[in-house]
Amino acid sequence: MLMNIMLFQLCFCVFLLGAGGCKEDNGQTSPAPAEIPANPATPVYSNHAITTDKAIYKPGDNVIFTLEMSQIPATAKVRYKHLNEVVGEAAVTESSWAWQAPATDFWGYMVEVYSTANETETILATTAVDVSSDWKKFPRYGFLSKFPQLNEAEVQAVMTNLNKHHINGIQFYDWHHKHHLPLPTAGAAPAPSWKDIINRDIYFTTVQKYITAAHGLNMKAMQYNLIYGVWDNAEADGVNKEWFIYKDNTRTNRDFHPLPAPPFLSNIYLIDPSSTGWQQYLINENRKVYQHLAFDGFHMDQLGDRGATFKHDGTALNLAQSYKPFINAIKADAPTKYAVLNAVSQYGQQGIAESSSDFLYSEVWNPFDTYNDLANIIKQNNTLSNNTKNTVLAAYMNYDLSNNQGVFNTAAVLMTNAVIFAHGGAHLELGEHMLSKEYFPHHNLELRQDLKSAMVAYYDFLVAYQNLLRDGGSFNNPTVTAGDSKLKLAAWPAAAGSVATFGKLVGNQQILHFINFNNSKTQNWRDNTGTQTAPIQVNDAKLSFIATGPVKKLWTATPDIIGGASRSLNFSQNGNQVSFTLPELNYWSMVVVEY
Repeated sequence: MLMNIMLFQLCFCVFLLGAGGCKEDNGQTSPAPAEIPANPATPVYSNHAITTDKAIYKPGDNVIFTLEMSQIPATAKVRYKHLNEVVGEAAVTESSWAWQAPATDFWGYMVEVYSTANETETILATTAVDVSSDWKKFPRYGFLSKFPQLNEAEVQAVMTNLNKHHINGIQFYDWHHKHHLPLPTAGAAPAPSWKDIINRDIYFTTVQKYITAAHGLNMKAMQYNLIYGVWDNAEADGVNKEWFIYKDNTRTNRDFHPLPAPPFLSNIYLIDPSSTGWQQYLINENRKVYQHLAFDGFHMDQLGDRGATFKHDGTALNLAQSYKPFINAIKADAPTKYAVLNAVSQYGQQGIAESSSDFLYSEVWNPFDTYNDLANIIKQNNTLSNNTKNTVLAAYMNYDLSNNQGVFNTAAVLMTNAVIFAHGGAHLELGEHMLSKEYFPHHNLELRQDLKSAMVAYYDFLVAYQNLLRDGGSFNNPTVTAGDSKLKLAAWPAAAGSVATFGKLVGNQQILHFINFNNSKTQNWRDNTGTQTAPIQVNDAKLSFIATGPVKKLWTATPDIIGGASRSLNFSQNGNQVSFTLPELNYWSMVVVEY
């Protein structure tokens, strides 16, 4: 009831502003807000490439920047910003220079190289720096899925691109031989090569080269495997028949995932993850892996809800409840290694969140088909982990479109990333190529140049503003209104034909997110057939919101404009109503209110 009264007062007040003011409780008329001075001019943007030598840094590390620019202006400078505050500045005279990362742990920084001429600022390039002693705080996950014979240059080309996007952890998908015997050995030495389940050749030296390259960029390397998968005739390799999962209580039908032969070498049979015998079996195999390959942890996979399942003794098996003890057993044996388990369509996520897993990972399938579903998964994961574990979503774009050769729909990818990033998640999508299917080696769609450029800006944004996007806080829905017809606003959840608004309170900062669906054709994030349309950009939108106290500062940033650099906004405050002009809104703009 109180909320309705406040909303009525706001609407009535906005209506009366045109007539000179709004009646206060004491019956007096408050003055209309003073005219808002124009925002400072948006800087010119040159969009030169700038890179860092690592994906993530520890406090105090040296950060090496490289600017790709043939002639550097005499007035060129670099400024380092945490959120909207400049923490350092220096002249830029060479194409490469060093900066010592500040001592504060788990902070993100925006780096802006700029020049000034005739009182006009030109932003030459932007990038971001993550200063975090542990990647699990802000995981940005990538993948590798092809391990043929590769030379150093081929490996470095892939890893350089991932580093450009600040990817700090790599999932080595299907690097192994049999799921129950991941690393084949010849005597005490690892085999030089082996077959994966789809009969591809996997080379030990290639896996090793990729791990070495990842570590050289401060990325973590995670070995992928199912938590309960074995091949045909696994009993000959020491797998106990009493560990298998059955579809009936009479041990007649083993649960298995059928795969066509050829090209697959086996079906995948399922094992009870809660069996301590099986846990120890796979722990022993993992020890062999870590003895020969310097993986940093275990990326665990599952196959989702299997329906009714039974143990060997005929008792019912609650598969979802078996994940927590499995993860804890793996982590207890190798406490210095990272552990994460895929919650397929959120199956078993509660136990995973309660376990010793290091962050949460959700592979998104039906019925989680809308943008609102993506947001809700992230929020649910926050709740399940008491806001202690951030989320990565494996969400495959343009799924049906990728049945044939073509290109990704730029609008679909950016809209999905805007929703995921604004709600505090990360998106597993980048590897040797961009993902469009759950079988990671699948590669039919390429990125157009506009999407390539935008992806770098979006990942810079995710890093630079990680302390607002992914570092705690509570979501809310501040009242935001449009003062003209340029914007049709609608409080989240997203809806076609309008701009979705929602907020997040982080300390004394209120974030206002604007995600632009004013021209969208679908609310299905996957955009299966590639029909999603780009938004119509809105410029100089007059907005107002209800503040909870005196506003000290208002600023904005967007990955769509000037490389994500932040800009202060002029505003006026009359009582609890604050008015300002949003310079532009393409896909996603963020406004930050500092009290």
